[in-house]
Amino acid sequence: MMNISKIALLGNRLTGSIPAEIANISTLQFLELWNNQMSGNLPPELGNLTQIQTLRISSNNFSGELPATLGKLTTLLVFRIEDNQFSGKIPDYIQNWISLNTLVIQGSGLSGPIPSGISLLRNLTDLRISDLNGSEYAPLPELDKMTSLKTLVLRNCNISGKLYEYLGTITSLKILDLSFNKLSGTIPTTYATMNSSNYIFFTGNLLTGPVPPTWRKNTYVDLSYNNLIINQGSQICQDDRVNLFSTSWTRNDIEAVSCLGLKCPKPSYSLYINCGGNQAIVNGKSYDGDSDSAGPARFRASSTGNWAFSTTGVFMENDLLGKTFIPQNTSKLTMEDSELYMSARISPISLTYYGFCLANGSYTVDLHFAEIMFTDHQTYGSLGRRVFDIYIQGKQMQKDFNIAQEAGGVGKKIIKQFKDVVVSNNTLEIRFYWAGKGTQAVPNKSVYGPLISAISVESDSPPGRISTGAIVGIVVAATIIMILVFGILWWKGCFGKKNSLARELESLGLQTGLFTLRQIKAATNNFDVSNKIGEGGFGPVYKGCLPNGTLIAVKQLSSKSKQGNREFLNEIGMISALQNPYLVKLYGFCVEGDQLLLIYEYLENNSLARALFGNFSYMVFFRFLLI
Repeated sequence: MMNISKIALLGNRLTGSIPAEIANISTLQFLELWNNQMSGNLPPELGNLTQIQTLRISSNNFSGELPATLGKLTTLLVFRIEDNQFSGKIPDYIQNWISLNTLVIQGSGLSGPIPSGISLLRNLTDLRISDLNGSEYAPLPELDKMTSLKTLVLRNCNISGKLYEYLGTITSLKILDLSFNKLSGTIPTTYATMNSSNYIFFTGNLLTGPVPPTWRKNTYVDLSYNNLIINQGSQICQDDRVNLFSTSWTRNDIEAVSCLGLKCPKPSYSLYINCGGNQAIVNGKSYDGDSDSAGPARFRASSTGNWAFSTTGVFMENDLLGKTFIPQNTSKLTMEDSELYMSARISPISLTYYGFCLANGSYTVDLHFAEIMFTDHQTYGSLGRRVFDIYIQGKQMQKDFNIAQEAGGVGKKIIKQFKDVVVSNNTLEIRFYWAGKGTQAVPNKSVYGPLISAISVESDSPPGRISTGAIVGIVVAATIIMILVFGILWWKGCFGKKNSLARELESLGLQTGLFTLRQIKAATNNFDVSNKIGEGGFGPVYKGCLPNGTLIAVKQLSSKSKQGNREFLNEIGMISALQNPYLVKLYGFCVEGDQLLLIYEYLENNSLARALFGNFSYMVFFRFLLI
């Protein structure tokens, strides 16, 4: 076992940490553990592998700082640690690896700045460092001695300052990616005349000055999101090889629309795109087709003219030949709207969709995803992980988004909804960015980067629809008015009086009748003044006649009376208790609405008047016989 020169356990489901005992294999030259599920800190004993040439532990979950003992590995040729969760800065001791030809530190968790000693690694042919943590900015490292470089990627590494002219003179350089930094100044003319470069990405910097008018044939250039100056009349924004969208002439998107030849006679309130697919009608909504083949540095406006997309990057792991930007599903999809997920649009680094001519206001954005490039069975093809970030209107909405993980598996859809997205200047921007996370060669090479199946955008306040805010306002106003009205009616005694009095009267068990207000109004001719026979402290008294001919006297509580519910009950209770042939008979009462009425027998006698108009404290009403 001590004579083993190579350990290659890549693409398995290995867990746990690297055992320190592995350093006992003094003859070990190749240690490849990439695409596993290993974790923990790297053992310092790895520094004892004095013959190690390749150390590739990419796409695991290793953490902690890189041990200082790794500085002793002067025999290293390949060092790859991308897609991990390390911490700390890139160590200065990498300058000791003078034999190194491949250094890949992408999405590793390490922080910048890039050590200046990297300039001593003159044998490098492949240098890829991206997406460093931290906020410390530093100039572009001196790389003029690396004359054998074929691939140079220093993306999103907090690099500031100017571009070096000598980079344009490295004849072996095929890929140059310095995107998403803070580079400023002009673009040296040497870059436009590079003899060998096929891909140049300066996306998302602060470059100024004129754009070189011509670039070498078969070279793809992305200069979008800078402050460059171009001739507006050249329509270069539609060039298939040079992406210049959102440079200085597009500081506001109205100018971009002008360059694209778009016309917005009236604003739109919705947008539907079947990304990577043909036109489709789903749930009554028409999704625009999006089947353009795209490319490494492509900006393309749609045939409808109200949206566009931009792709940036080249797939590294496919012999520099790139790969289709529209992957097709290879498994069975069971969702009802599967036509939106049979294909998708993908990009190696950055994929951006723009919605133009939208009415300003608030929108709901639905992003449709389904992982269609991995398998769902326990094989090598199921080990892939796609991880990317989501931005809307320049704001990061989700970091490290994993489609299959959130959807609950491969081939299943997940719709990410984002509400209250504000559109201004009539433009919506949705961007997906690969930050070096996830696998890159499972199940095949170049299976990575952001992927999107469909986009649907709907205004929260389209014409003819009352906005949610307005509805809430109306409901609140109506509720307040109702509370006020009911409060006033309650204060006036319109509610509760009848129910509470009725309950108390029922509890007395009285042998009196209950009249309705309609009966009393009919008997008194609606309380006609001609039927009024007097008025006392309680209120007016009316003469009335029931349908059977019985004459009655109706005593009505006045709103001005100082009497109340208690006196009303006392009078009923007392008269009902004193049943006597010499007492005035109480026929019943009426409790309805704001009316309190007592109904007595009617007598043509002054004693009736005294009984009806007297105080409640003298409630003995004798009947006087007429002789």
